[in-house]
Amino acid sequence: MVGFASVAVAAETKIAVIDIQQAMFASDYAQNSVKTSVESADFVALKAKAEGSAADLQAMGKEAETKRLTWSAEQVAAQQKKMSYAKADYDLAVQKIQAEQKQLQQQIMQELSPQFQEALAQVVQEEGITLLLRSESVIVASPENNLTAKVVDRLNQNTQQQ
Repeated sequence: MVGFASVAVAAETKIAVIDIQQAMFASDYAQNSVKTSVESADFVALKAKAEGSAADLQAMGKEAETKRLTWSAEQVAAQQKKMSYAKADYDLAVQKIQAEQKQLQQQIMQELSPQFQEALAQVVQEEGITLLLRSESVIVASPENNLTAKVVDRLNQNTQQQ
């Protein structure tokens, strides 16, 4: 019995959790990439197009609401057609914005992956972690078991040195 107890103590499990996406996207590199992308002329133009289409759609909706009773069937049909075009413009602009954001996320994850793996390995080794779980797979974990902030700090240090 004594032999089993000493083996159990020697091989103590230290469990930790990490939110991989949060760690990557909270890094300075990712934040700077997002800021640069959001401030780019293409993104600003897309956002302005979406906002303009939304404003047009709202104005047309108000106009239709106030004048609908006085309009002929042709005028109602023409207004509905204009509104459907404005809605299509809005939807297209939103789709383009979402595609740009998704592409940026994939680019950040791809570019940061080697540095992230290195930072994670360093923190895991320093902390003596024997079992690391994704935080989304865990129901309850105390804050001291969450390595996300430590990995973000190390990732920031590692990317600044390069």
